Amino acid sequence: MHHFSDRLNAAIQNKKTPALVGLDPRFDWLPAEIVRSAESRHTTKAEIVAGAFEEFCFRIIDVVAPVVPAVKPQAAFFEEWGPAGCAALQRIIKKARSAGLVVICDAKRGDIGSTAEAYARGYLAGENPESAIWAADCLTVNPYLGSDTLEPFVNVATERGAGIYVLVRTSNPGAGTFQDRKTDGTNLYECVAGVVEELALKTKGAGNYGAIGAVVGATYPEELSQLRALMPHTPLLVPGYGSQGAGAGDVAGAFDEGGLGAIINSSRGINFAIRKSPYSEKFSPTEWEQAVEAATHDMISDLATHTPAGNLE
Repeated sequence: MHHFSDRLNAAIQNKKTPALVGLDPRFDWLPAEIVRSAESRHTTKAEIVAGAFEEFCFRIIDVVAPVVPAVKPQAAFFEEWGPAGCAALQRIIKKARSAGLVVICDAKRGDIGSTAEAYARGYLAGENPESAIWAADCLTVNPYLGSDTLEPFVNVATERGAGIYVLVRTSNPGAGTFQDRKTDGTNLYECVAGVVEELALKTKGAGNYGAIGAVVGATYPEELSQLRALMPHTPLLVPGYGSQGAGAGDVAGAFDEGGLGAIINSSRGINFAIRKSPYSEKFSPTEWEQAVEAATHDMISDLATHTPAGNLE
């Protein structure tokens, strides 16, 4: 069985970029052609939305699969639409896996005991997409209930060659309400980071990194560098690049010298590139896929120029 971080790093090195494309479909922003197509095939609103999301994400996957190592579907956008949305999410994950992409399902699950194990067994397929119904390589996990929240996820990830990314320092403006709380002079997010690093060290693959990763937002660049140092064996998932305001310089501290150790997410900035400059001037609304492709290449170039990702071989 191949280790999660080893597989991810191999994909990053193969594509020579740590760019991660989030799949965050929003019905009101979808291209008109996709909405019309879904309306012609379905009757209920939930089926129309789910059908439109599926086609939209399938087409994004076709565009980005040749140039990026991974995608990150956001489960909430699909769950909002009930069984039809969940079925679409499952097919999207399997489509991405079949395209050779590593899939990080962003569902932020977190519980204890048998409930956490059920979440883990449902989502974490690891190396073999047939090992779990959702077929994801990796899952985001909320550790708020404590260390026993993580144990079942760690066990299943180890068993299946999967990974998890634990929320450590998130990119939202209100993150500090809880995460900056101090106990004995230590921030809560630093305590979580310590636990995650221990788990990463215990689950190391052939390379330097474990199967247990951390979500650390790009909107706090100094803390990102600090947490890279605190968690030398922990792969980082870094949201906040692009539409949330962070640039490549803000995420540079997430990497090791060789350009590994982190994967940088952009969702809206790529999914809906056609809605913003300069892509809205370069392409017509019907050329939205060309805008997706251009935005993806621009992100890859930006990371290569301004971060150690330019050292990838």
